[in-house]
Amino acid sequence: MADQYLAELGLSQRKLAELLDVPPRRINQIIKGERAITPDTSLRLGKLFSQSDTFWLNLQKHYEIEIARETSDLSRVQVLKNVG
Repeated sequence: MADQYLAELGLSQRKLAELLDVPPRRINQIIKGERAITPDTSLRLGKLFSQSDTFWLNLQKHYEIEIARETSDLSRVQVLKNVG
């Protein structure tokens, strides 16, 4: 979720917070990447935009795994073979 997306919908951060019944700071922190989308926020966004309960939470998890791929050093992690 970014300010551009909100602008296309004709929403400000404050208006989105009002519609979701959450503090404006929560929306601002999410947009700035300082806070993750929680299950509660995902439920609220899903209801507001008529999407599934997990849609926004899944986006958050995909974002987090991409960040982990870019920042994690897996060079010393071994692949387990011939289990059993």
